[in-house]
Amino acid sequence: MGFIEGLIAWGVELIMGILGFLGLPGVFALMTIESMCIPIPSEIVLPFAGALVYQGRIVLFGDPILDMLMVALAGTFGCTAGSVIAYFVGLKGGRPLVKRYGRYIRMNEKHLDLAECWFRKYGDWAVFGSRLLPVVRTFISLPAGMACMPFRRFVVLSTLGSFPWCLVLSYLGLVLGENWQTIEDLYRPLEIVVVLGALALVLYYVIRKRQEKKYCAP
Repeated sequence: MGFIEGLIAWGVELIMGILGFLGLPGVFALMTIESMCIPIPSEIVLPFAGALVYQGRIVLFGDPILDMLMVALAGTFGCTAGSVIAYFVGLKGGRPLVKRYGRYIRMNEKHLDLAECWFRKYGDWAVFGSRLLPVVRTFISLPAGMACMPFRRFVVLSTLGSFPWCLVLSYLGLVLGENWQTIEDLYRPLEIVVVLGALALVLYYVIRKRQEKKYCAP
């Protein structure tokens, strides 16, 4: 096993240990961190938590469906909490943050111009829709804050978009039980498609912006 594979395996074991020890608070904490733009895979956190419900290790009501629903809600509230933190980092940091630290995540002011343009036109759909997608969902809150998206609308749409994602993954973990890890393999091809689609979308708007030779109107 190579260094990267070993590091990933260690991370998975750490996630499983946290969830096994903390239960629902662990779900909330890990999903909060994930939504703070720190890539902890929810495709591992939520299915494993669902599997813990299956095993009877997360028990609140004694009914597997209700307990699984509590896992999904804990994940949703964690997503919202982490998203709010990332939102305010983007809101308060803005362009100075991009100038100083953007190179570490390959973001520059042109990307910020594009994000502001995107949120002025499609802010609601950008936040809600992205919460239903792998990869993109982790990072959407930062540009939302930079684009000064109305806070209440951001919170509502982020929460509404996060719940179906958390519910589906938690339910699949419950249904698959000991075989919960197969979910990660199912999502890997989708992640590739999402990344390629996001790159194509950015390229499209960059080309369009250059053709128009102007920024979006306020």
